[in-house]
Amino acid sequence: MISKPDLKELEAVSEYLQEVPYDVSRQQLYTADDLYDAFDAADAQSMQRCYDARVYNHYIATGKFTSNAKEKLARTLHDHYIEVALDRFVAEHDVMRIVGVMGGHGALRSDEMYAKVALLSKRLTEKGYTMVSGGGPGAMEATHLGAWMAGRTDAQLADAIAMLQCAPRFTDEQWLSSAMAVRERYPQTTYHSLGIPTWLYGHEPATPFATDIAKLFQNSIREDGILTIAMGGVVHSPGSAGTVQEIFQDAVQNHYLSLNVSSPMIFLGRRFWTQEMPFYSMLEYLTATSKYRNLNLSLTDEVAEVEARVNQVIAADMPVTMEFANQNDVAERFDLERLPEGASSTVRIVHVGNYDECLCAGKHVDHTAQIGHFRISSTRFQDNTLRLVFRLDGENF
Repeated sequence: MISKPDLKELEAVSEYLQEVPYDVSRQQLYTADDLYDAFDAADAQSMQRCYDARVYNHYIATGKFTSNAKEKLARTLHDHYIEVALDRFVAEHDVMRIVGVMGGHGALRSDEMYAKVALLSKRLTEKGYTMVSGGGPGAMEATHLGAWMAGRTDAQLADAIAMLQCAPRFTDEQWLSSAMAVRERYPQTTYHSLGIPTWLYGHEPATPFATDIAKLFQNSIREDGILTIAMGGVVHSPGSAGTVQEIFQDAVQNHYLSLNVSSPMIFLGRRFWTQEMPFYSMLEYLTATSKYRNLNLSLTDEVAEVEARVNQVIAADMPVTMEFANQNDVAERFDLERLPEGASSTVRIVHVGNYDECLCAGKHVDHTAQIGHFRISSTRFQDNTLRLVFRLDGENF
């Protein structure tokens, strides 16, 4: 039996739950179209009228750590139903092929590391992995951009990054409109990625490149959730305090085998993680001295991996052969716009075994072993492109 005062209180709670600007019993994850429902590329202020901003403004107005019991209940119910939808998403995917990426929200779209994270995410997505991140800007956005561009060429990914660089910071006016322009030019209907942002950091906009978005009020649910579902491993790209916190959360979970598995911990950026913020070196030491156990650590610089892969191809001693064809016959295989003006209608195609082929009028070796050892001497990000400067140590060079 319920008293009349209690009944009135329940009615007041029910009314409050209907009045908040968010659905307390939402049955599915968000999409970018849901969060940015009122966005108009021609109106820079429209972002502030979107669902995401309306909820964030309400969140701030009622207090991040509110004492209002009705508001607490509303947020708790919302996050509960989002978690239920998140559980459904995870159940539809192989958890051992879900890979998380942690990294700084402040990474610029013009940074070399942004391009590296995007390319890495693109490659993993194409290999059947599902990418997950905190769903915000910086390295998180790069994760979802890479997944969004899966199935397209690396040149198209570079073009997408170039389109974004008119607004390198998430505080720039065109940050969202440039992302929407990329989505329009390169629509994605095949691959999925999962973003888990939070209104606690609502000043950091959610990336529209995540196809499935579990936006929450409770940041603790978010951080623990990413590390829990990313059983395929976590890539730690350069970041600051928040990223370091996530590293040790990840390490503790693996140390205690909390999920009965030790997920790989991949550190992207050798110099950063061994010199600038030497936490990889620390974890290596703690593992070697048995202070931490069950850690599956690896450190990569990508450049070193590029060198190793190129030298592997060279060592295979593949034959280099040539054929001639009419431009019209190969228009679907090659980008003919790259040919110089006035080029002959007949083009030369150079084949490197079954590994690669390209249009080229230059001089070539007869087989790849003649090239000798390939070594990258430096890298730089210039004209929206990651450029590698390399040396060849073969006898012919």
